[in-house]
Amino acid sequence: MTQSVEKKALFNISYGLYLLSAEDNGIHNGCIINTAQLVSENPYTMLISVNKTNYTTEIIDRSGRFNVSVLTEDTPFELFKRFGYVSGRENDKFSGFTETAETENGIKYLTSYSNAVISAKVKEKIEVGSHYVFISEIESSKITGEGKSLTYDYYQRNIKPAAAPKSTKKGFVCKVCGYVYDGESLPEDFVCPWCKHSADYFEEIKG
Repeated sequence: MTQSVEKKALFNISYGLYLLSAEDNGIHNGCIINTAQLVSENPYTMLISVNKTNYTTEIIDRSGRFNVSVLTEDTPFELFKRFGYVSGRENDKFSGFTETAETENGIKYLTSYSNAVISAKVKEKIEVGSHYVFISEIESSKITGEGKSLTYDYYQRNIKPAAAPKSTKKGFVCKVCGYVYDGESLPEDFVCPWCKHSADYFEEIKG
């Protein structure tokens, strides 16, 4: 049977937004993810899905541990820019950022803009296309705030800045983060340098 995938339909799947953080040999890094789920209560087990190219993924691969800070609706766009739009390979994302503490595993977590932190140890890694899924045992968790958990839809409607006015210039814009690719056509294998989403998430700028 021929399958037809309408990409806009997939965007309607509900997601949360989280800061995933990790540490290895004194190096701390973090990135924004939208997939973190509790999948078992005995033992407490969760899964996360992370893009293979993320530096945080490499650190988790080496250390086998991570923290997930559950973001809240008061999270400013600046936090998404800091942890989602630059690479930890060239930038210390936590430099100058003081609203953090460390859990018992030595990994940083958010003390603001978050209502919970979960610490976990990786039990299994599964390769799924562009991402790795880490099946992990929860080692600890605690409430860190009272704000309402942030959803991807709320972020798109209320936190992410509005798209820039359209112009006659040719190009393509990422519907996730707003990165603009200049050119007449977008390569099929193009990956957004900011948020690491594929060419499927770009739309043509029409004047």
